[in-house]
Amino acid sequence: MTASPRERFFALLRAAVESHTLQKLTLGKYRGADASLRNLFVRPITLKSGPHLTFLWRHATRDVTKNHPPAEALADLDRLVGTDFLDAHLFTSTATAQLECQPDGPARLRTKKISGAAAPSPPPITHDRSKSHLIPADAPWLRALGVTNDRGQPREGMADKFRQIQRFAEVLSHLLAESGLASVAPHSDPSPATQPSTLNSQLPPSPLRIVDMGCGKGYLTFAVAALLGERARVVGVELRPELVAESNRIAREHHLDHCLQFTAGTIASTELSGIDVLIALHACDTATDDALAQGLAANAGLLVVSPCCQKELRPQLAAPRVLADALRHGIFQERQAEFVTDALRAQLLEWAGYRTKVFEFISTEHTAKNLMITAVKAHAPGDAARAARIREFAGFYGIRTQRLASHLGFTLG
Repeated sequence: MTASPRERFFALLRAAVESHTLQKLTLGKYRGADASLRNLFVRPITLKSGPHLTFLWRHATRDVTKNHPPAEALADLDRLVGTDFLDAHLFTSTATAQLECQPDGPARLRTKKISGAAAPSPPPITHDRSKSHLIPADAPWLRALGVTNDRGQPREGMADKFRQIQRFAEVLSHLLAESGLASVAPHSDPSPATQPSTLNSQLPPSPLRIVDMGCGKGYLTFAVAALLGERARVVGVELRPELVAESNRIAREHHLDHCLQFTAGTIASTELSGIDVLIALHACDTATDDALAQGLAANAGLLVVSPCCQKELRPQLAAPRVLADALRHGIFQERQAEFVTDALRAQLLEWAGYRTKVFEFISTEHTAKNLMITAVKAHAPGDAARAARIREFAGFYGIRTQRLASHLGFTLG
């Protein structure tokens, strides 16, 4: 029995994976349920655990990357091709092949050999190569916190946390430069593990005053202190005294206590004054609003928050008629409440005199709590036109009260 075009295409794909001749695979003409998804790009990589295929899911506004062992990847592709994706284009070192599927007709396969093709290519380049980081991977405090091992590699289960630390350091360095508070440069010599990043000579003579509210185990608080070194005084505020004691011990043992300390307290009860930067990552529900209000009251030049568990506004949401049928589903209500809450926060910060950005600071592959709101002090507060737009936005969704608005004395109704 003659093999179908689809069977012949997957035979070529499996052979390319097994012989290490696969260069890339592109899936297009998406017909699945996710309206934001555009394409899927697949290429080979080598991890410490062996050869894998990396899937790059390209959406309209973001990319998501996931790595799979070859057998698992081929099974996923067999499920996707001809159903979610109608076009598959295979590139190897010896040939190309394009499979065109029809929703209601036979598939068509076109292949082309590459003239003068060389022998099979060597195994794909490793993905786990040494990288240049703002925070050195062999920093002793990373080992003390259980993030890395003695070789400067992420411990099992901590690779996502290591990426988050590095990404946060990168984001913060850009924000400090944008706000005019500091300019952070990468290490010129990565060998001294405890040496802080260098700062330019334009910094003010007094150290930056930075507070991390609700800092938990202090992973990112330590990163801020390591990033800025002598030019900052960093305080981590955490409710649980046992975590405070442990973090202070690690800071002392690794000679960071001159620029880093931890104290017990809550976001709402901690009084701040004269700080330069306020950080509050994953403060639950209205605790994010309390932290923002503290930073505004302290006249901070930079606010950095990553909200989560946005529950306050959900009971107030009065769906406009056009959205009523959609918002009767709980999952849509939840996502709408998250959107409305964080959009309102960003607008209130603009009204309070800040320039805001809202973005995903790390892929959802590594953490679902990935939204970040940043605010840089930029202009005079109290713009009347902006206030009118905020009230119109709140009115559209039936929002009467909101925690940050209450802190600011801003009437939504």
